[in-house]
Amino acid sequence: MSGAPADFIAAQATGETWQQAIGRLLPVLQKASPEHRLGLIYLTPEFASELPDIEVLLRQSTGVPHWAGTVSFGTIGVARDGALEECYGSPAISVLLCPFPEEAFRIFSGARGESDRISETHSDWLSQAGPPMILAHGDTANGLLGSIIDDIVEETDGFMIGGLSAAQGPGSQIADGADGQGLSGVLLSLAQLPVQTALSQGCSPIGPVHTVTAGEENVIFELNGRKALDVFKEDIGEILARDLNRCAGYIFAALPVAGSDSGDYTVRNLMAIDPRHGAIAIAASVRPGDGVMFCRRDPASAADDMRRMLSDIKRRLGDRPIRGGLYVSCAARGPNQFSDPARETQLIEEALGRFPLTGFFANGEFSRDRLYSYTGVLTLFI
Repeated sequence: MSGAPADFIAAQATGETWQQAIGRLLPVLQKASPEHRLGLIYLTPEFASELPDIEVLLRQSTGVPHWAGTVSFGTIGVARDGALEECYGSPAISVLLCPFPEEAFRIFSGARGESDRISETHSDWLSQAGPPMILAHGDTANGLLGSIIDDIVEETDGFMIGGLSAAQGPGSQIADGADGQGLSGVLLSLAQLPVQTALSQGCSPIGPVHTVTAGEENVIFELNGRKALDVFKEDIGEILARDLNRCAGYIFAALPVAGSDSGDYTVRNLMAIDPRHGAIAIAASVRPGDGVMFCRRDPASAADDMRRMLSDIKRRLGDRPIRGGLYVSCAARGPNQFSDPARETQLIEEALGRFPLTGFFANGEFSRDRLYSYTGVLTLFI
Protein backbone atom coordinates (compact mmCIF):
# COMPACT_ATOMS: atom_id res chain seq x y z
CA MET A 1 0.00 0.00 0.00
CA SER A 2 1.41 3.42 -0.94
CA GLY A 3 1.70 6.07 1.75
CA ALA A 4 0.10 9.49 1.84
CA PRO A 5 1.46 12.01 -0.66
CA ALA A 6 4.23 14.32 0.50
CA ASP A 7 3.36 17.79 1.72
CA PHE A 8 4.04 21.00 -0.15
CA ILE A 9 6.94 22.92 1.39
CA ALA A 10 6.92 26.73 1.43
CA ALA A 11 9.38 29.27 2.76
CA GLN A 12 10.01 32.98 2.36
CA ALA A 13 12.92 35.07 3.59
CA THR A 14 14.44 38.52 3.33
CA GLY A 15 18.09 39.43 3.47
CA GLU A 16 20.60 42.13 2.68
CA THR A 17 22.19 39.70 0.20
CA TRP A 18 20.74 36.79 -1.75
CA GLN A 19 23.11 34.44 0.10
CA GLN A 20 21.66 35.60 3.41
CA ALA A 21 18.09 35.07 2.21
CA ILE A 22 18.89 31.62 0.81
CA GLY A 23 20.61 30.70 4.06
CA ARG A 24 17.36 31.40 5.89
CA LEU A 25 15.34 29.34 3.42
CA LEU A 26 17.46 26.21 3.25
CA PRO A 27 16.66 24.76 6.71
CA VAL A 28 13.05 24.47 5.54
CA LEU A 29 13.64 23.59 1.89
CA GLN A 30 16.14 20.83 2.65
CA LYS A 31 13.24 18.81 4.04
CA ALA A 32 12.40 18.00 0.41
CA SER A 33 11.92 14.37 -0.53
CA PRO A 34 12.30 12.60 -3.90
CA GLU A 35 8.58 13.27 -4.44
CA HIS A 36 9.24 17.00 -4.75
CA ARG A 37 9.92 17.32 -8.46
CA LEU A 38 8.97 20.97 -9.08
CA GLY A 39 10.05 24.16 -7.35
CA LEU A 40 8.53 27.61 -7.86
CA ILE A 41 10.65 30.66 -7.07
CA TYR A 42 9.85 34.37 -6.95
CA LEU A 43 12.29 37.08 -5.95
CA THR A 44 12.53 40.85 -5.91
CA PRO A 45 14.59 42.99 -8.34
CA GLU A 46 17.47 43.37 -5.87
CA PHE A 47 18.37 39.74 -6.56
CA ALA A 48 17.38 39.66 -10.25
CA SER A 49 20.89 39.40 -11.67
CA GLU A 50 21.55 36.34 -9.51
CA LEU A 51 18.38 34.42 -10.41
CA PRO A 52 20.13 31.79 -12.61
CA ASP A 53 22.74 31.15 -9.91
CA ILE A 54 20.07 30.97 -7.21
CA GLU A 55 18.20 28.32 -9.21
CA VAL A 56 21.34 26.21 -9.52
CA LEU A 57 22.04 26.47 -5.81
CA LEU A 58 18.47 25.54 -4.88
CA ARG A 59 18.46 22.58 -7.24
CA GLN A 60 21.72 21.28 -5.79
CA SER A 61 20.76 21.94 -2.17
CA THR A 62 17.26 20.43 -2.27
CA GLY A 63 17.52 17.78 -4.97
CA VAL A 64 14.40 19.21 -6.66
CA PRO A 65 15.17 18.88 -10.40
CA HIS A 66 12.72 21.30 -12.06
CA TRP A 67 12.32 25.01 -11.39
CA ALA A 68 10.17 27.84 -12.72
CA GLY A 69 9.65 31.42 -11.58
CA THR A 70 10.44 35.05 -12.22
CA VAL A 71 11.51 38.42 -10.87
CA SER A 72 8.65 40.24 -9.15
CA PHE A 73 7.86 43.58 -7.52
CA GLY A 74 7.29 41.77 -4.22
CA THR A 75 6.85 38.24 -2.96
CA ILE A 76 4.12 36.35 -1.12
CA GLY A 77 4.84 33.34 1.02
CA VAL A 78 5.15 31.71 4.43
CA ALA A 79 7.07 33.25 7.32
CA ARG A 80 9.15 31.29 9.83
CA ASP A 81 6.19 31.03 12.22
CA GLY A 82 3.93 29.61 9.48
CA ALA A 83 1.93 32.79 8.93
CA LEU A 84 1.16 33.96 5.42
CA GLU A 85 3.00 37.18 4.63
CA GLU A 86 3.82 39.71 1.93
CA CYS A 87 7.26 41.20 1.29
CA TYR A 88 7.03 44.42 -0.67
CA GLY A 89 9.73 47.05 -0.57
CA SER A 90 12.46 44.82 0.83
CA PRO A 91 14.70 42.20 -0.86
CA ALA A 92 12.98 38.81 -0.61
CA ILE A 93 12.74 35.30 -2.03
CA SER A 94 9.69 33.01 -1.88
CA VAL A 95 9.82 29.30 -2.75
CA LEU A 96 7.25 26.51 -2.99
CA LEU A 97 8.31 22.89 -3.43
CA CYS A 98 5.60 20.84 -5.10
CA PRO A 99 5.27 17.03 -4.70
CA PHE A 100 4.20 16.50 -8.32
CA PRO A 101 5.04 13.33 -10.24
CA GLU A 102 7.08 13.91 -13.41
CA GLU A 103 4.20 12.87 -15.64
CA ALA A 104 1.94 15.55 -14.11
CA PHE A 105 3.76 18.60 -15.51
CA ARG A 106 6.03 19.92 -18.22
CA ILE A 107 8.29 22.99 -18.18
CA PHE A 108 8.03 25.23 -21.24
CA SER A 109 10.26 28.13 -22.32
CA GLY A 110 11.37 30.20 -25.28
CA ALA A 111 7.89 31.32 -26.37
CA ARG A 112 8.87 34.64 -27.94
CA GLY A 113 7.00 34.96 -31.24
CA GLU A 114 3.82 34.04 -33.04
CA SER A 115 5.53 31.04 -34.63
CA ASP A 116 6.20 29.38 -31.27
CA ARG A 117 4.14 26.24 -30.84
CA ILE A 118 4.16 24.86 -27.30
CA SER A 119 1.60 22.25 -28.31
CA GLU A 120 4.01 20.76 -30.87
CA THR A 121 6.86 20.49 -28.39
CA HIS A 122 4.67 18.77 -25.80
CA SER A 123 2.13 17.10 -28.10
CA ASP A 124 2.65 13.58 -26.72
CA TRP A 125 2.28 14.75 -23.14
CA LEU A 126 -0.78 16.88 -23.91
CA SER A 127 -2.50 13.96 -25.64
CA GLN A 128 -2.23 12.02 -22.39
CA ALA A 129 -2.65 14.84 -19.85
CA GLY A 130 -5.55 16.67 -21.48
CA PRO A 131 -6.19 20.44 -21.20
CA PRO A 132 -3.65 21.87 -18.74
CA MET A 133 -3.44 24.63 -16.20
CA ILE A 134 -0.74 26.94 -17.60
CA LEU A 135 1.38 28.72 -15.00
CA ALA A 136 3.10 31.40 -17.06
CA HIS A 137 5.49 34.30 -16.54
CA GLY A 138 5.66 37.01 -19.21
CA ASP A 139 8.19 39.61 -20.32
CA THR A 140 6.54 43.02 -20.79
CA ALA A 141 9.11 44.04 -23.42
CA ASN A 142 7.73 41.49 -25.89
CA GLY A 143 5.19 43.26 -28.11
CA LEU A 144 3.79 39.91 -29.28
CA LEU A 145 2.94 38.69 -25.79
CA GLY A 146 -0.82 39.05 -26.28
CA SER A 147 -0.82 36.85 -29.36
CA ILE A 148 1.53 34.34 -27.70
CA ILE A 149 -0.92 33.98 -24.81
CA ASP A 150 -3.81 33.56 -27.24
CA ASP A 151 -1.90 30.91 -29.21
CA ILE A 152 -0.87 28.83 -26.20
CA VAL A 153 -4.32 28.87 -24.60
CA GLU A 154 -6.04 28.04 -27.89
CA GLU A 155 -3.62 25.29 -28.89
CA THR A 156 -3.65 23.54 -25.52
CA ASP A 157 -7.26 24.37 -24.57
CA GLY A 158 -5.70 25.38 -21.27
CA PHE A 159 -6.44 27.79 -18.42
CA MET A 160 -3.65 30.31 -17.79
CA ILE A 161 -2.55 31.75 -14.45
CA GLY A 162 0.55 33.72 -13.51
CA GLY A 163 1.57 37.20 -14.54
CA LEU A 164 4.05 39.67 -15.98
CA SER A 165 7.56 39.96 -14.61
CA ALA A 166 9.07 43.00 -12.91
CA ALA A 167 12.21 42.64 -15.04
CA GLN A 168 12.83 42.28 -18.75
CA GLY A 169 15.15 40.36 -21.01
CA PRO A 170 17.29 37.23 -20.63
CA GLY A 171 17.49 35.89 -17.09
CA SER A 172 14.32 37.58 -15.86
CA GLN A 173 12.56 34.19 -15.78
CA ILE A 174 13.51 30.64 -14.80
CA ALA A 175 12.21 27.58 -16.63
CA ASP A 176 14.75 24.81 -15.98
CA GLY A 177 17.43 27.37 -16.67
CA ALA A 178 17.47 31.07 -17.46
CA ASP A 179 14.77 32.36 -19.76
CA GLY A 180 13.10 35.65 -20.62
CA GLN A 181 11.99 37.89 -23.50
CA GLY A 182 8.71 36.05 -23.88
CA LEU A 183 6.56 33.54 -22.02
CA SER A 184 7.76 30.60 -19.93
CA GLY A 185 6.43 28.44 -17.12
CA VAL A 186 4.80 25.11 -16.38
CA LEU A 187 2.02 23.05 -17.98
CA LEU A 188 0.13 21.28 -15.17
CA SER A 189 -2.10 18.27 -15.76
CA LEU A 190 -5.52 19.06 -14.29
CA ALA A 191 -6.38 15.37 -14.51
CA GLN A 192 -3.64 14.62 -11.97
CA LEU A 193 -3.41 17.89 -10.06
CA PRO A 194 -6.92 19.11 -9.14
CA VAL A 195 -7.15 22.82 -8.42
CA GLN A 196 -9.57 25.60 -7.60
CA THR A 197 -8.88 29.11 -8.84
CA ALA A 198 -10.62 32.45 -8.43
CA LEU A 199 -10.09 36.11 -9.27
CA SER A 200 -10.68 39.21 -7.16
CA GLN A 201 -11.08 42.64 -8.71
CA GLY A 202 -9.42 45.68 -7.19
CA CYS A 203 -12.15 48.00 -8.49
CA SER A 204 -15.94 48.19 -8.32
CA PRO A 205 -18.34 49.39 -11.06
CA ILE A 206 -20.03 52.76 -10.54
CA GLY A 207 -22.50 52.61 -13.42
CA PRO A 208 -24.03 50.36 -16.08
CA VAL A 209 -22.35 48.95 -19.16
CA HIS A 210 -22.43 51.47 -22.00
CA THR A 211 -22.10 50.78 -25.73
CA VAL A 212 -19.39 52.47 -27.77
CA THR A 213 -21.19 54.12 -30.70
CA ALA A 214 -18.19 56.07 -32.00
CA GLY A 215 -14.57 55.25 -31.29
CA GLU A 216 -11.20 54.80 -32.92
CA GLU A 217 -8.17 52.94 -31.55
CA ASN A 218 -8.13 53.88 -27.85
CA VAL A 219 -10.35 56.98 -28.07
CA ILE A 220 -14.06 56.85 -27.25
CA PHE A 221 -16.07 59.67 -28.85
CA GLU A 222 -19.60 58.47 -28.12
CA LEU A 223 -21.33 56.15 -25.66
CA ASN A 224 -24.96 55.22 -26.27
CA GLY A 225 -25.12 57.84 -29.03
CA ARG A 226 -24.03 60.67 -26.69
CA LYS A 227 -20.71 62.37 -26.06
CA ALA A 228 -18.56 59.98 -24.05
CA LEU A 229 -17.55 62.64 -21.54
CA ASP A 230 -21.19 63.51 -20.75
CA VAL A 231 -21.91 59.85 -19.93
CA PHE A 232 -18.69 59.61 -17.92
CA LYS A 233 -19.63 62.66 -15.80
CA GLU A 234 -23.05 61.21 -15.01
CA ASP A 235 -21.48 57.99 -13.76
CA ILE A 236 -18.78 59.58 -11.60
CA GLY A 237 -21.12 62.09 -9.97
CA GLU A 238 -21.28 65.84 -9.62
CA ILE A 239 -18.35 66.32 -7.21
CA LEU A 240 -15.78 64.56 -9.40
CA ALA A 241 -17.32 65.99 -12.57
CA ARG A 242 -16.52 69.51 -11.31
CA ASP A 243 -12.81 68.65 -11.01
CA LEU A 244 -11.86 65.88 -13.42
CA ASN A 245 -8.25 65.92 -12.22
CA ARG A 246 -9.45 64.12 -9.09
CA CYS A 247 -10.31 61.09 -11.22
CA ALA A 248 -6.63 60.25 -11.75
CA GLY A 249 -5.78 56.99 -9.99
CA TYR A 250 -9.33 56.64 -8.68
CA ILE A 251 -11.61 56.18 -11.71
CA PHE A 252 -10.88 53.60 -14.41
CA ALA A 253 -12.45 52.11 -17.52
CA ALA A 254 -13.68 48.51 -17.40
CA LEU A 255 -14.26 46.22 -20.38
CA PRO A 256 -16.81 43.43 -19.75
CA VAL A 257 -15.54 39.94 -20.58
CA ALA A 258 -17.68 38.41 -23.30
CA GLY A 259 -19.38 35.17 -22.26
CA SER A 260 -18.60 35.59 -18.57
CA ASP A 261 -21.33 34.26 -16.28
CA SER A 262 -20.00 36.23 -13.30
CA GLY A 263 -19.96 39.76 -14.68
CA ASP A 264 -16.18 39.67 -15.07
CA TYR A 265 -14.32 42.61 -16.56
CA THR A 266 -10.80 43.83 -17.31
CA VAL A 267 -9.73 47.19 -15.89
CA ARG A 268 -7.80 49.72 -17.98
CA ASN A 269 -6.39 53.15 -17.10
CA LEU A 270 -7.91 56.41 -18.25
CA MET A 271 -5.29 58.01 -20.46
CA ALA A 272 -6.80 61.41 -21.31
CA ILE A 273 -9.99 63.46 -21.26
CA ASP A 274 -10.78 65.92 -24.08
CA PRO A 275 -13.43 68.40 -22.84
CA ARG A 276 -13.46 70.21 -26.19
CA HIS A 277 -14.63 67.17 -28.16
CA GLY A 278 -16.23 65.28 -25.27
CA ALA A 279 -13.92 62.30 -25.81
CA ILE A 280 -12.12 59.90 -23.47
CA ALA A 281 -8.94 57.91 -24.14
CA ILE A 282 -8.32 54.62 -22.34
CA ALA A 283 -5.45 52.12 -22.27
CA ALA A 284 -7.19 49.69 -24.65
CA SER A 285 -8.40 49.63 -28.21
CA VAL A 286 -12.15 49.96 -28.71
CA ARG A 287 -14.54 49.91 -31.63
CA PRO A 288 -18.23 50.58 -32.12
CA GLY A 289 -20.36 47.93 -30.44
CA ASP A 290 -17.94 47.28 -27.58
CA GLY A 291 -19.15 47.53 -24.01
CA VAL A 292 -17.49 49.92 -21.55
CA MET A 293 -18.27 50.84 -17.97
CA PHE A 294 -16.49 52.91 -15.36
CA CYS A 295 -15.27 51.82 -11.96
CA ARG A 296 -13.57 53.19 -8.88
CA ARG A 297 -10.53 51.85 -7.09
CA ASP A 298 -10.38 52.10 -3.31
CA PRO A 299 -9.23 49.87 -0.43
CA ALA A 300 -12.70 49.09 0.90
CA SER A 301 -14.01 47.90 -2.47
CA ALA A 302 -10.94 45.74 -3.03
CA ALA A 303 -11.18 44.15 0.43
CA ASP A 304 -14.89 43.47 0.02
CA ASP A 305 -14.37 41.81 -3.35
CA MET A 306 -11.54 39.71 -1.97
CA ARG A 307 -13.79 38.48 0.84
CA ARG A 308 -16.38 37.59 -1.79
CA MET A 309 -13.78 35.67 -3.80
CA LEU A 310 -12.48 33.79 -0.76
CA SER A 311 -16.00 32.90 0.38
CA ASP A 312 -16.75 31.52 -3.07
CA ILE A 313 -13.60 29.42 -3.32
CA LYS A 314 -14.11 28.11 0.23
CA ARG A 315 -17.62 27.02 -0.73
CA ARG A 316 -16.28 25.22 -3.80
CA LEU A 317 -13.59 23.48 -1.75
CA GLY A 318 -16.14 21.84 0.52
CA ASP A 319 -14.32 19.55 2.94
CA ARG A 320 -11.32 18.98 0.68
CA PRO A 321 -8.09 20.14 2.34
CA ILE A 322 -5.76 22.68 0.73
CA ARG A 323 -2.37 21.15 -0.05
CA GLY A 324 -0.66 24.28 -1.40
CA GLY A 325 -1.35 27.47 -3.27
CA LEU A 326 -0.22 30.30 -5.51
CA TYR A 327 -1.40 33.90 -5.21
CA VAL A 328 -0.61 36.50 -7.88
CA SER A 329 -1.49 40.07 -7.03
CA CYS A 330 -1.14 43.29 -9.00
CA ALA A 331 1.82 45.49 -8.06
CA ALA A 332 -0.70 48.32 -7.64
CA ARG A 333 -2.39 46.37 -4.82
CA GLY A 334 -0.58 45.31 -1.64
CA PRO A 335 0.75 48.32 0.29
CA ASN A 336 -0.03 50.54 -2.71
CA GLN A 337 -3.74 50.01 -2.16
CA PHE A 338 -4.25 48.83 1.40
CA SER A 339 -3.20 50.73 4.52
CA ASP A 340 -2.02 47.45 6.03
CA PRO A 341 0.96 46.13 3.99
CA ALA A 342 -0.12 42.52 4.52
CA ARG A 343 -3.87 42.92 4.08
CA GLU A 344 -4.29 40.37 1.29
CA THR A 345 -2.52 37.52 3.05
CA GLN A 346 -4.41 38.40 6.24
CA LEU A 347 -7.71 38.00 4.39
CA ILE A 348 -6.56 34.69 2.85
CA GLU A 349 -5.50 33.33 6.23
CA GLU A 350 -8.70 34.49 7.93
CA ALA A 351 -10.84 32.69 5.36
CA LEU A 352 -8.79 29.57 4.60
CA GLY A 353 -6.27 29.18 7.42
CA ARG A 354 -2.55 28.62 7.00
CA PHE A 355 -1.18 26.46 4.20
CA PRO A 356 1.96 26.31 2.02
CA LEU A 357 1.76 29.30 -0.30
CA THR A 358 3.94 31.21 -2.72
CA GLY A 359 3.19 34.10 -5.03
CA PHE A 360 4.27 37.43 -6.38
CA PHE A 361 3.25 40.98 -7.18
CA ALA A 362 3.00 41.21 -10.95
CA ASN A 363 2.96 43.84 -13.67
CA GLY A 364 -0.30 42.31 -14.90
CA GLU A 365 -2.12 39.09 -13.98
CA PHE A 366 -3.25 36.11 -16.07
CA SER A 367 -6.57 34.35 -15.59
CA ARG A 368 -8.00 31.91 -18.13
CA ASP A 369 -7.02 33.58 -21.42
CA ARG A 370 -6.77 37.24 -20.42
CA LEU A 371 -4.35 39.77 -19.02
CA TYR A 372 -5.82 41.68 -16.09
CA SER A 373 -4.82 44.69 -14.00
CA TYR A 374 -5.52 45.49 -10.33
CA THR A 375 -6.59 41.89 -9.62
CA GLY A 376 -5.58 39.09 -7.29
CA VAL A 377 -5.67 35.51 -8.64
CA LEU A 378 -5.63 32.66 -6.13
CA THR A 379 -4.98 29.06 -7.19
CA LEU A 380 -5.26 26.19 -4.69
CA PHE A 381 -4.00 22.63 -5.10
CA ILE A 382 -6.46 20.31 -3.36
